[in-house]
Amino acid sequence: MVSKRGKRVFWITELVLDKHLHRTTPLEIMRYLALRGNDAYLCGTRSRELFRWNDASVHICCLPMREVPLIQACLLGVARFLFLPMYLLLKRPRYIIVNPGLSVFALIWKPLLSFCAKSKVVLDIRSTPVEVEGTLGFLRALIFDISLIIAKRMFDGMTVVTAAMKETISARYGIDPQWAQVTPNGVSMAFFESSRFSDAGAQLKRQNDLVDKFVVLYHGAATAHRGIIESVESMEIVRRKHDDVVLFLLVNGPVVPTIRELVQKKALQDEVIVHDVVDYVDVPKYISMCDVGLVPLPNIPDWKDQCPLNLLEYLAMEKPVVLVDIPANRAIVGEAECGIYVRAADPVEISGGILRARDEKSRLEHRGACGRALVEDWESIAERLEGYLARCRRPC
Repeated sequence: MVSKRGKRVFWITELVLDKHLHRTTPLEIMRYLALRGNDAYLCGTRSRELFRWNDASVHICCLPMREVPLIQACLLGVARFLFLPMYLLLKRPRYIIVNPGLSVFALIWKPLLSFCAKSKVVLDIRSTPVEVEGTLGFLRALIFDISLIIAKRMFDGMTVVTAAMKETISARYGIDPQWAQVTPNGVSMAFFESSRFSDAGAQLKRQNDLVDKFVVLYHGAATAHRGIIESVESMEIVRRKHDDVVLFLLVNGPVVPTIRELVQKKALQDEVIVHDVVDYVDVPKYISMCDVGLVPLPNIPDWKDQCPLNLLEYLAMEKPVVLVDIPANRAIVGEAECGIYVRAADPVEISGGILRARDEKSRLEHRGACGRALVEDWESIAERLEGYLARCRRPC
């Protein structure tokens, strides 16, 4: 039952909830908003599977859509423009959170929602457009721009993932920084707890014949400009000095076939394991299995204002991390011992970071111990967001 203080909150996202790895943020924030007595609804899409989540406190509303680039987005935009406002008027949410995308167009009904349902609408930005090459990339960037223009003119507030992103967006779109709130990525600290998964991690090591290996883990998306290919190439250098180092990739994305071809071409089958992604609730087992995490994002504008979720999860599990020295990573790790910085996302630099970690194997547990203190729990993030929703309003 919703408490007296609780409000009905809708989060409308473009995410395909049974496919996209980055669904963690809305799921966790809405879960904690529900625990705080709010009536929480997450509205997304699903592709071929019925999406189920193990927490019944959040109402999941999924439109069934086949995952077809652009066509899916256009159909979704039309469906939501026609039906979403009526659904929101029926449910009468107090707060509506929406991510940039075609769903924003449905909320040009904002005056009606404000008048009839007293709803506040907030735009939440988890990422600015990245890797926007080609026609689809251009369209994603264009829709993002339109989303910001609509939000600036009509919405009650805006949340962004980092202070640097707030500064960049405020300058580019002429938005008052006081109007926006930083709502960072976080981790469920009670769940991402190293002691809970030590046995599961040891079992995974045995299952993958990695008991005597030094395991470097990357988990997440595999796209052209994330340093993944360079990380695979780095293992050709690493094996010249140590034959016990394995790069374990827990990935999906467009460059996975390229990665597999590269492993074959370089004969790196003993040094690189390419594994399908797992649900995020299973990710801690794999992090527990590794000796060090890897975040090889290159120093390009795409990544400078971001907040890498996989980095936060390594740190929460008290694992040291080999990472490229870019502003996004520095903002989280700073000078803490858990960070093993490399200067660039190229094979020579990445191999150097991995080899340093391998040579300091006896100290890694000590180095990783400080990482957990650098991570914020979703619970506190949800609490701050709830406060912002209550006080945000359109500038006069």
